[in-house]
Amino acid sequence: MNRSERLGRLADIVIERSVVSIDELVSILHVSGATIRRDLDALAKQQLITRTRGGARANASSGDLPLRYRASKHSDEKQALACHAVDLVLPGSTIALNGGTTMTEVALELGIRSDEDPEFARNPVTVVTNAVNIANDLTLRSNIRVVVTGGVARTRSYELVGPLAALILPHINIDLAFFGLDAIVAGDGFYADNAEEVAISQAMINRARYTVAVADHTKAEATAFAKFVVFLRSMNF
Repeated sequence: MNRSERLGRLADIVIERSVVSIDELVSILHVSGATIRRDLDALAKQQLITRTRGGARANASSGDLPLRYRASKHSDEKQALACHAVDLVLPGSTIALNGGTTMTEVALELGIRSDEDPEFARNPVTVVTNAVNIANDLTLRSNIRVVVTGGVARTRSYELVGPLAALILPHINIDLAFFGLDAIVAGDGFYADNAEEVAISQAMINRARYTVAVADHTKAEATAFAKFVVFLRSMNF
């Protein structure tokens, strides 16, 4: 387990238990007390937890973990989903990606595919995104053109949100919009925790000919606050 994975696991334990001691964390994670102290201090510095004498407790923002601490969860499943998603991307098309760990995997797979498939060199893909980490990663790919919305960046997801983020979208046509989410409610639809993020994702969905939700199995067991409006259409590529 690397440090990023350990920090994510450590934060999860604090959230689950509300209050936890260093001795308990040493027993669970099988690392030294000095390592646990350093990790707790790092999380507390980012206001993700609150340090206590001999341990830590959850605070109001503990559930709002930054993307880098969540990226390792269900990574094999997310990678498989990303491969299937990228199979739908045609050379020369314009696609949209919102933020989150699953969309980051889709972007990674798309970057690899664009380098390996000569069709993408002849017909580069255009990616419209409001996620600054995805934009940064894909800008390095010569066979992908990146269009970034404006807006204010959120620490948790690296997504740009707010009124500025939506200004460019009415002027763009999107062939295929992929979106990540936080919950799938049976018989009701798709949800995410942050209404500002949903608003920008919704604006991209509204400009797309086709839309694909990409989510791992845990989203069917979750609940979230704000709903996406998605009209289901068949895809005949």
